[in-house]
Amino acid sequence: MFIKVLLTIIFLAVMVAVGLYSRKQASNVDGFVLGGRSVGPWLTAFAYGTSYFSAVVFVGYAGQFGWKYGLSSTWIGVGNAIIGSLLAWIILGRRTKLMTQHIESRTMPDFFGTRFDSQALRVVASVIAFVFLIPYTAGVYKGISTLFEMGFGIPYEYCVIIMAILTAVYVILGGYKATAMNDFIQGIIMLFGIVTVIAAVLNSQGGLMAAIDKMAALPADAPNAQGTIENGGFATILGPDPWNLLGVVVLTSLGTWGLPQMVGKFYSITDESAIRRGTIISTIFALVVAGGCYFLGGFGRLFGTPPTLPNGRLDFDAIIPSMLSSLPDILIALVVLLVLSASMSTLASLVLTSSSTMTLDLIYRDKKALPGEVQEGSIDDEVSEKIERRKVVIMRVLIVFFIVISLMIALNPPTFIAQLMGISWGALAGAFLAPFMLGLYWKGVTTLSVWACFVWGVGITVTNMLLGNPINPINCGAIAMLGGFPIVWLFSLLSPKMDKDKVNQMFSCYD
Repeated sequence: MFIKVLLTIIFLAVMVAVGLYSRKQASNVDGFVLGGRSVGPWLTAFAYGTSYFSAVVFVGYAGQFGWKYGLSSTWIGVGNAIIGSLLAWIILGRRTKLMTQHIESRTMPDFFGTRFDSQALRVVASVIAFVFLIPYTAGVYKGISTLFEMGFGIPYEYCVIIMAILTAVYVILGGYKATAMNDFIQGIIMLFGIVTVIAAVLNSQGGLMAAIDKMAALPADAPNAQGTIENGGFATILGPDPWNLLGVVVLTSLGTWGLPQMVGKFYSITDESAIRRGTIISTIFALVVAGGCYFLGGFGRLFGTPPTLPNGRLDFDAIIPSMLSSLPDILIALVVLLVLSASMSTLASLVLTSSSTMTLDLIYRDKKALPGEVQEGSIDDEVSEKIERRKVVIMRVLIVFFIVISLMIALNPPTFIAQLMGISWGALAGAFLAPFMLGLYWKGVTTLSVWACFVWGVGITVTNMLLGNPINPINCGAIAMLGGFPIVWLFSLLSPKMDKDKVNQMFSCYD
């Protein structure tokens, strides 16, 4: 226990120290939200990866989908690396950086408002982002606290509150730069931790091949088409349920393309050469961390059946903690640091995104002039500086507000971690992914088509939830994301076009 407590205290002290070190760079909005748009490839790549993978993945997804799909759940991690990292950086990285800097956009709702010339779009996008980031944040709290409770024996409620306070401290102090620097430190811990934990878990089963043989000997959960129970499905390449597995891959991989806290990383990177280096770093990071998490979760059935909830269903969120509970204390300390690192980085990104979105897109909706236009009603530098400082203060207050709301949900979680994330990602990426991506590439996207996609993404997710989830929230999220593309395309063809000169001016940044 001494080792676990000591390592955790050192870790948390470093996080706060980085926040103190970075506070001078967080005095204005660009510094607080974007790190002055001068964050290098290593920090950005690790910030992207650590914001991507949290306790939601390590505890919730790896446990639940490892149990359902066996070793084939590793494909989720591979999809996260190739689609969620490599292709996201290649397709979105450069164009996001150039256009958002060109139109002086600081957030994703700000991008929608300026790119599609609609302040109403900006407001609605900010509300969608704020509301649907909350269940995701609650899921992260739940995941981290479940494992913290296993490692330290501290009641779940206290764990949740402690994590919320500590995250708030370093984000409020140092803003995005503190978050990015801490993400780098946390990413190193995650890389080392996941490799070590996998080795220890496999060793407890007699090694890799022995563990795979044990998985191959397990019977399927349900009879096949002939009515017989077969062994071996959990050790096959595609697993017992490849179609539902595909839905998880789509949600967790493609979803990052439409999440404000993920896309925002491209706003802040220094230049195009940094994007190229960041692409490689981010992909390798995702392959090791996500691939490792799901590979580890695939062996969950070798450690016994998880406990059941009051409604009789298996408690999937207890699978990973029960797998790790028999490890030596020093490794449990490493696991706690691993999950702390993964979760605090994600929490920091979420609360910073939410507070900046509410401040810049709902409370202060400055209408910016496009490049080449004259800004009306300009103010002197002193007044401008005061307004910037006031915005940063409001963002810091809203960080506390957002954390408190998420905390209330985490203390009374309504469902499994995986389902919380499915609802959040489905609504956000269902609404934002298609218009954001197409808006970077296609001049013909219209304002009405963006409205249609917002209604589609939020509508299908909320309707499915209110009807008791007749479609699995994971699959519903995947449908919401993919369905946005034909909706934006169709409505863009049928609705009035935007001003051609304005659109050409925005796209001139790619010349």
